[in-house]
Parts: sequence; structure tokens; C-alpha cells
Amino acid sequence: MRRSNAPKPVDSGVSTDTMDPIKLPMRPATRSNLFARGPKHGTKSNFLILASIAVTFALLLLCYLFVHARSSRSFGKRRYGIVIDGGSTGSRIHVFGFDVEGQDPVFDFGNGGLVSMRVNPGLSAYSDDPKALGDSLKELLEFGKGRVPRELWRETEIRLMATAGLRLLDPAVQDRILDSCRRTLGESGFKFRDEWASVITGMAIGLFFGGLMTKY
Repeated sequence: MRRSNAPKPVDSGVSTDTMDPIKLPMRPATRSNLFARGPKHGTKSNFLILASIAVTFALLLLCYLFVHARSSRSFGKRRYGIVIDGGSTGSRIHVFGFDVEGQDPVFDFGNGGLVSMRVNPGLSAYSDDPKALGDSLKELLEFGKGRVPRELWRETEIRLMATAGLRLLDPAVQDRILDSCRRTLGESGFKFRDEWASVITGMAIGLFFGGLMTKY
């Protein structure tokens, strides 16, 4: 009998994981099987997975442009970037490291190069009390601080990209939640600007995913 490959349910509201090795084109790589069909995955589940992947690669693209502009001063140094994916049922922080070789950043998601942690519930659950969102984000930020050397906090960019549930809320409620996120991220010790916390539209996700499929 074939053993099911379906993931086991998460027992608690907090989980951490290390991503499987995935390397961007700066190094030789093989095509990953991120989009293989799994047993009984629904359309909604697939969309959320693709949205999460698109958000992560969007930040990698931004990070690439940022590092490329400063590569002459950063050669040979280890750098870090952080993205928080604010989904409908939970928020996940991704902390990735990269090296600068020549004029290009080199990302290697294996061997701890990309680590993640998830907390529940999602951002939209705080629509009645946005101020309470800070504690949830602080838990993610502590995880990030444990993965990035303290001396690099001030130059490590952190971004929050909200998807799914938050888009369904009234714009005024969205703004209150994002303002709460911005205050917390602004006090985190990492490099942050208010415009780096935003709601990603379905069209933006489609553009990111389309670019990803074109590249790979």
C-alpha cells in the first residue's frame, strides 16, 4: 500500500522549520518540485501556497536590487533579509542569509540558509483589537533576532506582506492593523520603513508568480 505523503496536522500555534535546499540562478541548481500535485489539495490551499512562495521571492528580488547597488562595499560579507508573510490563518517569518560574490548576491536556502517560524492566528483575527497584534509579531521578531547576528540588525531589512484574509477586511480596518504592524516593526531594531508593510493584492501575487514561472 502506498503511504500517504499528506502533512500531519500542527499541534500548536507555533512552528519552526528549515526549508529544503533551493538555490537561485546565481549558483547551479535543479528545478525544484514545488508545484507537484499532492493528494487532495484544494484550489484554495494551492493558492495560499503559491502566494507564500510569491511573497518570499518578491522580497528576494528586492533584496537582489538593493545588494547589487551596494555590492562593491559588501563583497565577501554575510547579509540577511527578513520577510513576514501575513496569511489568513497565521503569520510566518522567513529569515534568509546570502553572501555577496562579485556583483551578485548568492542565495542558498539549504543548510539553514532559510529558516521560518509560524504563529497563529492570522492578521485579520485582530480586526477588533489591532493593538494586541504586537505580541504576536514580537514572537516572530524574537525568532528573527536569534538568527541574525546582533551587529547586523540595523542593516537587515524586514518587510511584511499581508495576503488573503486581510484583503477581505474594510480598508479602514486594514489601515489600523497595518499601523499596528508598522509601530512594532519600527521598534524591532531591524531596518524598516512604513511602506515596507502592505497588503499584497491578488494581481500582484499573479505578477510575482508569473515572473517566477518564467524564470524557472
